[in-house]
Amino acid sequence: MTSDAEGATAQLADLLREWLPKQRWFAGKDRAAGSIRLVARRELSVSPISPDDASPKLLHLIVDIDGAVYQLLLGVRDELPAQLDHAVVGDLGGAGVLYDATQDHVVMRQLLMWIRDDAQAEGIAFRHEPGAEIGVEAPSLVLGGEQSNTSVVFGEQAILKVFRILVPGTNPDLEVTRALTEAGNPHVAAVQGWIEAPLDGAPTTLGLLQAFLRNGSDGWALALTSVRDLFAEGDLHAGEVGGDFAAESERLGMATADVHLAMAQALPTAVADANALSEIAASMRARLDAAASSVPSLQPHAAAISEVFDSLATSDEPVTLQRVHGDYHLGQVMRTETGWVLLDFEGEPGAPIEERAALSSPLRDVAGMLRSFDYASRYLLADHPGAPQLEYRATEWAERNRDAFCVGYAKAAGRDPREDELLLRAFELDKAVYEVVYEARNRPGWVRIPLGSIERLLAA
Repeated sequence: MTSDAEGATAQLADLLREWLPKQRWFAGKDRAAGSIRLVARRELSVSPISPDDASPKLLHLIVDIDGAVYQLLLGVRDELPAQLDHAVVGDLGGAGVLYDATQDHVVMRQLLMWIRDDAQAEGIAFRHEPGAEIGVEAPSLVLGGEQSNTSVVFGEQAILKVFRILVPGTNPDLEVTRALTEAGNPHVAAVQGWIEAPLDGAPTTLGLLQAFLRNGSDGWALALTSVRDLFAEGDLHAGEVGGDFAAESERLGMATADVHLAMAQALPTAVADANALSEIAASMRARLDAAASSVPSLQPHAAAISEVFDSLATSDEPVTLQRVHGDYHLGQVMRTETGWVLLDFEGEPGAPIEERAALSSPLRDVAGMLRSFDYASRYLLADHPGAPQLEYRATEWAERNRDAFCVGYAKAAGRDPREDELLLRAFELDKAVYEVVYEARNRPGWVRIPLGSIERLLAA
């Protein structure tokens, strides 16, 4: 006969198995949640906002689901207010109603209070950045559209990123952004606090609280608006259209270089020797070989791409290595009233911390942004092939903004990234190979975007 505790655990697992695949941040949306193993369970008491309010419980779970470790914040109430009906996970019978606690203003307010007060609760440490002013009265709102984490905004003052997929150790997003905050860099959203708890014996980042970027505009959306304006004008060049983006691209290049310089001052650096360059090139070749074997349309270009990687492996040019963003593109930047701000230094969720924190060339980030300009220029054409005039205009827009970004980067860094032609081309090709695989798996009709970029890079 099973105990009450075992029965409750089994009931919880059944509810989660049904609920998890419906969540934006769940990595296995294409399949049901299989094996669910409880790694840690903590129950925290939440103070009501007013004496007349009910006091919900916060159930903090860390669960292993088919080998991936997730953080869950679940609330338990005897009766659920109508405004939380959309957050229901399931009925626990006489034990109450289980729901997504990130949707509950009362619970989120409690998290802010704990961060403000540097509290400890059931082994979870809540930390606040010295000098940060944390208000707790603003209502909370969960942002939509994010994939791997959950972001909760508090009025116009702060945003809490709840990391969903956990890897033991300090998340690079906290480490890098905090270092830049303490250095006073204006191109990051300042850290206000964070949440951590032990996982596999290592203090592990659970959440990151940062200043909210009021009136910030997403870089990707701004770029697409510029491309759309160009396409709407039949007889004007990219530099003649009212929505020309080149000036912003130049400013973004300057901001990117400024952040790279600040990271190099605040965090470790190294110089790549011949062995290090050979290892970088070998990893690029390995990704190319795997991609070419799975995507036949890449195979005609594989030999030429491999030659670029081989040249990198035998290069004797010194390459400075440092901490970088690692996943840099127009969707990771915002234009605010005071300039460009870089976001999400987390790296690839689920990858080991040491891999995400590994030193690399800042040209890896430059290449990522250059690839993003290419994507933005052709995004609106992806489902409408066979428009030569628009293809020409897309190429013109991409080249203009790629050039402007590099000019801006050179102004701040003192060196144009295009001067390191071989390394930059290798990083761009490596990124484009990744894109080919991604599109082949998810949007087969879009494979022509990275393939076209590969052809232009090899012809340059």
